[in-house]
Amino acid sequence: MPLQTGKKLRKTLDQIGEASRGTRVNLFDVFPRFRSFFANRVNILYTRVFGDIFFTVLILLGLFGPQDPNRNIALFICWGVWWTSVVLSWFFLGKLWCGICPFPGIGRLLQKIGLGLHLDVPQSLRKFFVHFSVVLLGLIIWVESVTSMKEWPAGTAYLLLSILMGATITATSFKGQAWCRHICPLGKIIGSAATIAMTEFRPDRSKCKDCRTVDCRKGSDGMPGCPIDLGALNVKSNFYCLVCGHCVPLCKKGSPAIYLRSPFVEITSQVKLTAKKTTYLTYSYIIPFFMGSQLARFVQHHEYYKSFEAFFFGSNLAAFTALLVLGNVFFLCVIRIGALFFKPIKNDFFGLFSPMVPVIVPMAFTGELAYRLDYFMSNVGNSLPVLGRQFGINLEWLAFNIPGAVIYGICMIVLAVGLTAGCYVLHIFHRGGITGSISRKKYMAVYILIFLIFIAYIVLFASSHFHPEEDL
Repeated sequence: MPLQTGKKLRKTLDQIGEASRGTRVNLFDVFPRFRSFFANRVNILYTRVFGDIFFTVLILLGLFGPQDPNRNIALFICWGVWWTSVVLSWFFLGKLWCGICPFPGIGRLLQKIGLGLHLDVPQSLRKFFVHFSVVLLGLIIWVESVTSMKEWPAGTAYLLLSILMGATITATSFKGQAWCRHICPLGKIIGSAATIAMTEFRPDRSKCKDCRTVDCRKGSDGMPGCPIDLGALNVKSNFYCLVCGHCVPLCKKGSPAIYLRSPFVEITSQVKLTAKKTTYLTYSYIIPFFMGSQLARFVQHHEYYKSFEAFFFGSNLAAFTALLVLGNVFFLCVIRIGALFFKPIKNDFFGLFSPMVPVIVPMAFTGELAYRLDYFMSNVGNSLPVLGRQFGINLEWLAFNIPGAVIYGICMIVLAVGLTAGCYVLHIFHRGGITGSISRKKYMAVYILIFLIFIAYIVLFASSHFHPEEDL
């Protein structure tokens, strides 16, 4: 019976694989108005202006509004609505958020009025910036947890201001949106997650092959070209492109378009993508840290965390940092153990690296989505009353509560999707499509390893966020 089940599973995965290699759907052809939206730069301008105003209000609410978390709606808007929406967009819209992100706004304005050094980014700094962005992302996650930032309105505003300041200083130093291309920590993780999105922004290479002007990159007729000096012509993955739409009106042949695709297409090529330094560093360094931080954050909400904190003399900073280190070491060990079952992949620049990283990438991003959805669903019922308290309006009658069982069920489905995607990547490896075939015993050993990760997620998530006795 187990043998038959295994055969059925392999057959199903093969069918998914065949579907994943099917024809993409050009959304610009299906919805012409969608292309018109990107082709008209005014639409993007209005969207960015709205985002700039929205984030300005959010920062002002955090800085000057009540510091009681039960009386300041900025916390829920930032951590519940905005950040959860960004994480959710990874899977459907890819890197589209980067195209309308408000953080580079002041820098773009300063560049237009001629303020700044307007320098090219030196190659040496590009290599440094890659490492710097990885460290920044880890720092943001760490600060969010050790400072209880989701309960600190001013702290949340300071975080947003620090990102805004980094983008502005970079814009006054270098050409274009160097912050977005080389430094932005959110951009690096969004770019990595966008490789499993259902959409992609790509050129039609049959239309690009005879192009001599490369307007999509350089600009034309007074319109600026690609803000990260990439151009539609050079877009080969979802990792770098901001999906800002600059190239759409510039291309006379209508090459750039947004396609609906199977997310499995790019998942199965992630090992090849790791040949690029930025992707490799993000995957190999950030992914274990990202997943380790998720386990640490789950434990932080556990009722026994106070006892663990007491071991560190009541210091949340020391206790969470210790959990973060343990979680990171755990996933680094998982990657090292998993690598033993694969044929090594060698790159002239990096040497040997592990195909185990792309196997767990989907679980890393669905784990983050589950964590953010949990916060959103746990607090959305109290959001309107909080808004009312902040502005002196009685909205307590609009309060509601989403049962813990419902929150748990939705988050488990999200985590299960990540497990399924990880199993599919492993299945591709087993077939020898990318790394060379691996034996059935090694294949099953890695299967067991990723199932253990899944079990660790659901056990810690259940024990820290789902308390059935509260619903009795």
